[in-house]
Amino acid sequence: MRPLKLAVIGAGSRGSTYANYALEHPEELEIVGVAEPRDFHRQQMTSTHKILPENLTRDWHDWLTREKFADAIIVATSDALHAEPAIAFAELGYHLLLEKPMAPTELECRRIVEAVNRSGVMLAVCHVMRYTPYTRILKQVLESGRIGEIVSVQHLEPVGHWHQAHSFVRGNWRNESCSSSMLLQKSCHDLDWLRHVIGKPCERVSSFGSLYHFRESQKPIGAADRCLECEVESDCAFSARRFYLRELEQGNTDWPVNVITSDTTESGVLEALRTGPYGRCVYSCDNDVVDHQVVNLEFAGGVTASFTMTAFTRGRDRETRIFGTRGELFGNGQRLEIFDFLSEQTTTINTELESDGSIQSGHGGGDEGVMHAFLTALRENDPSQILSGPNESLESHLMVFAAETSRREARVCEVYS
Repeated sequence: MRPLKLAVIGAGSRGSTYANYALEHPEELEIVGVAEPRDFHRQQMTSTHKILPENLTRDWHDWLTREKFADAIIVATSDALHAEPAIAFAELGYHLLLEKPMAPTELECRRIVEAVNRSGVMLAVCHVMRYTPYTRILKQVLESGRIGEIVSVQHLEPVGHWHQAHSFVRGNWRNESCSSSMLLQKSCHDLDWLRHVIGKPCERVSSFGSLYHFRESQKPIGAADRCLECEVESDCAFSARRFYLRELEQGNTDWPVNVITSDTTESGVLEALRTGPYGRCVYSCDNDVVDHQVVNLEFAGGVTASFTMTAFTRGRDRETRIFGTRGELFGNGQRLEIFDFLSEQTTTINTELESDGSIQSGHGGGDEGVMHAFLTALRENDPSQILSGPNESLESHLMVFAAETSRREARVCEVYS
């Protein structure tokens, strides 16, 4: 069995994570190409995977005029740049692993799915929450009938105050014009996961949310525009100096430190905070995505769900309560607690996967899971191995777009697939 050959468009954090599956499973996968405009990231992936010079490029358009040289393409560019390469390479016969969200607009999402279906290629969207051991065990419990029929669900995404500040206030996903709405970029995972767990299509949604805290009007008196120059920095819960230097002191030079600079020494980090976007005051950035949002959903048959995304938490796993006709289930990404109405007994199932910093444990095992499923589907020519294929992924994206319409227009919206 020869390893499958994949080329990567976008060698940032997510593209590198998926590519690194090849390091753990060289018998299954070989990374044969990288398209990345940033020299450091392109060279880093080239060195890691020993990619031939003829398969390196700053611009993926260079690959459109050459003979097919890989089985599939990983599209891990920024959100707004997903649609064009996904459609182009689908039409050339490449299978696709596409980072979520599929694209920032409904039209682009539909065009991707149309291109994939028309070309007969496989598409796996990286809704990695579907692929975790935790989700697999939870689904088995639900399908066994232990809590009866699902009636309603409460689902919480506690983003964490520091993740919000890093990624969605100072970082690449802070502004809708640069990426997409918070619900799409961060929480399309969650609406997709609810669709997967409930197992029925969503029919109607309503939503409320806003940018409540991370704005100029909340800036403390005496605060400067940069943390390194700020007289009140020591009293600020969002101090960039404290956060990134603490990570260094704990020996962490991976995410999030390697996002702000390729020079992960103390002097390199301080220079990044002095001159780059991650050293800005959280109250003086150009962010506009919401920092809290709720979504109410009605699924076929009258099943209801509520979803809350909020920045104002300690960082932790998502938490879910599922209410059934025979019992109640609580899950937090690590364990499940099942209460049976008849026996009035609680059963606990530990699903925790210890993190080792590799793709095998990334996103609770979801990063490894989506790669394994995608490669198995290609090798066996069996699209059913992919849990997040084109049509259901489109459906969950439409849930997000409907929820955003509801939030902006203050009305209940239908979800049309």
